[in-house]
Amino acid sequence: MGEPTARLRTTYGAGPRHLIVVTAAIVLAGWVALRLAGEATAGRMLLWFVGAVIAHDLVLFPVYAAADRVLRALVRDRITLLNHLRVPALASALLFLVFAPGILRLGETTHLAATGQDQHPYLTRWLQLTAALFLLSALTYALRALARRRQVSGQRSERA
Repeated sequence: MGEPTARLRTTYGAGPRHLIVVTAAIVLAGWVALRLAGEATAGRMLLWFVGAVIAHDLVLFPVYAAADRVLRALVRDRITLLNHLRVPALASALLFLVFAPGILRLGETTHLAATGQDQHPYLTRWLQLTAALFLLSALTYALRALARRRQVSGQRSERA
């Protein structure tokens, strides 16, 4: 590590790549803010953004933090099992957030007029996809547990 890189790490706290990425992200965010400032709907977008931040930080975060705490208590110290529950739950929740209007059948007439299709399959498909995600995660966990057992039993037989 050269002298300038070491000096950057001590003063900035990270390497040059981190500084470049953070600077690029700030420049991109500034460019987006300038583009939005000229939009007629910028105030409404800002209101939606602030509402989303408040909804997440004050409502959703405590809910899923509490759910995670309950899962940790139920699963105990088996972090891999906990992760095999977290991943499909997160994927299902994100899919629900994206497709909530269709799943909850909000704006049925607008959707029908725009697409020519009704919203009835959304709930069933989301439930099927959620079940498939959890099933795939359970299968992955079972295969990993089986491989781990075989590895442990193989090590025991080598010692004997």
